[in-house]
Amino acid sequence: ASGAGRGSRTGRELWRAQQDWPRAGTGKGLERKAPALERTKGSEILFGLAPCWLALARARRALFRLFLKEQRGGPGRPLRAELALQAAARGVPVLHVPGRALDALCRGRPHQGVCLEAAPLPFRSLRDAEEPRPGDGESGDRQLLWLVLEHIQDPMNLGALLRSAYFLGVDRVVATHSNSCPLTPIVSKASAGAMEVFDVYSTDDLQGFLKAKSAEGWEVVGTASRPEDVEGVPVISCSEFRWDKPLIVVIGSEGEGLSLETQLQCQQMLAIPPGRALHPGIDSLNVSVAAGILLHSICSQKRRHGD
Repeated sequence: ASGAGRGSRTGRELWRAQQDWPRAGTGKGLERKAPALERTKGSEILFGLAPCWLALARARRALFRLFLKEQRGGPGRPLRAELALQAAARGVPVLHVPGRALDALCRGRPHQGVCLEAAPLPFRSLRDAEEPRPGDGESGDRQLLWLVLEHIQDPMNLGALLRSAYFLGVDRVVATHSNSCPLTPIVSKASAGAMEVFDVYSTDDLQGFLKAKSAEGWEVVGTASRPEDVEGVPVISCSEFRWDKPLIVVIGSEGEGLSLETQLQCQQMLAIPPGRALHPGIDSLNVSVAAGILLHSICSQKRRHGD
């Protein structure tokens, strides 16, 4: 179990930290008792100002307790005060604890003085992705853009992908359910909290999903870091691509790229031309950086040639 009871290593660290907490107030009867930090079963610990703020603001998951670092001043204090007010308004208990207790809660990750105990955020069903959202518009001429992620396993990469997709205006993100990173607190922190406001869908049948969208008139394009490795699908520079119909961009895994089965569902593959002759071993981009460049190249067409 992942609870932080006194018997676990994390629990022991928290319990020891509580023993020398500064006491609140000086008057008789005002001494504060150390709160019990037994974790709610099945909960996880979000960390960092942006993820905790947005998780509280959107309340898309069950929220249990907000932990704030005890300090009298310093950077971030007004934001933490706002967080406490927001938590109180939602009925979420607020606990002020030493920094080392927060370090233990999030296992030494950069928490910025804030942790939030919450239920995990699951992927959404792909069936829900087909439902129009407010603001999507009723007309069929709106340019739709979905980002599909095949077997992204690094939580830092997944978070960066979600942050870029949200910033650049992607309408939906769909991830493969198997062999993919779940929506963890590390992903939320790496996304600067975008994961808390941006739905992420999943599918168990990526090829079937892409085939169905192609039949509906969507264009499906893949991404290739090494064009010479692609067979049977035309490869073009991302700068040559024209966005003129609903579009799905498929990004492959960090090590292997797109599977052959997924490549064959793509009408064409997009590549980013390098700016120099590349040394072997440094001949590709980080997957989240490559996705940001490709998405910006595509989305800039909307601004240049917008409806």
